Amino acid sequence: MNVKQEKVLRENIRQLIEVVKQNRVTKTQTLLKEEDQLRSIIRTLIEQEMRLLKEVGTPDIDPTPNKSTGINVLEDLLKKIVPVLQIDYKLLTTDPKQRESFRAHIINAVINTLTPAEANNAASESEGEEMALEEELDVEIGGADEDKFIDIRTDAEKTDDDEEVEEDPRTEFGVEGADETGRNVAYSAFKKIENNIIDAYELLSNTEDQELFYDYLIANLKLYFDKFESELAPEVEEPTNQAYDTAKTEEEPALDSGAEELGGEEELELEF
Repeated sequence: MNVKQEKVLRENIRQLIEVVKQNRVTKTQTLLKEEDQLRSIIRTLIEQEMRLLKEVGTPDIDPTPNKSTGINVLEDLLKKIVPVLQIDYKLLTTDPKQRESFRAHIINAVINTLTPAEANNAASESEGEEMALEEELDVEIGGADEDKFIDIRTDAEKTDDDEEVEEDPRTEFGVEGADETGRNVAYSAFKKIENNIIDAYELLSNTEDQELFYDYLIANLKLYFDKFESELAPEVEEPTNQAYDTAKTEEEPALDSGAEELGGEEELELEF
């Protein structure tokens, strides 16, 4: 290769390098331009979305409160106590009677705890009259002599007598004839939620609110127990309709007659 050829070759290589460099710069500029365009589009979309939000306003994600204060308070209470009842209810899987007992004891305990205000007032007045009558009888019969009574029992005997008198609180809590396991679990569960129920009810002083709270609490507890029971069902019954039942009934005799034509039942001998 002579000097002239070498010079031409070098010039061609230089030009080729320049072309490659120019292509790289052009490609980089194109990418930057496309990136700027994309950012501009995104910025425009964000601005439009923000403008629409300002025009429409912030959506209300909170549910609309009920018109009744009693129902609003009850809804808040159910959120606290239903999960507790669900866990304890679903512990009872040996026998359905255990769950029936649990359900009956919880409902009964709620009713006893939330006796309507009028009944409470009447009971308080009646108790006051009975206490006054008992005090009068004590004085007339000779209650003053009782103050002179000297207890000669030893401390051990006093302790034994007190333990004999003390009754299992679950017995008083229980419903006669109901399963004791269900009763015991219900007693434990109710102790967890009793204060919640009382605190919620005591927020209400309006008679209408109290009555709605009471009625809907009992109804909702029963409905939730139905829901828990359906969730524990081992098998889900397939839905049906009248047309299917009728067709099924008509099909069965036809199958029976076909079997008779084949000679009835036949014993098959299997060879192994």
